[in-house]
Amino acid sequence: MTLCPIAVAVGCQKCPAFKICPAKGILGDQKKTEDKPQDTKQS
Repeated sequence: MTLCPIAVAVGCQKCPAFKICPAKGILGDQKKTEDKPQDTKQS
């Protein structure tokens, strides 16, 4: 659920405080990134 009024109006990416916002994954519309290792196949 998006609680931030800026995220509701324009989205987290367009917010002026996006880079410093500690709650964009909680209050905003950003999805939490999963810590999966990248598939790095070396030939």
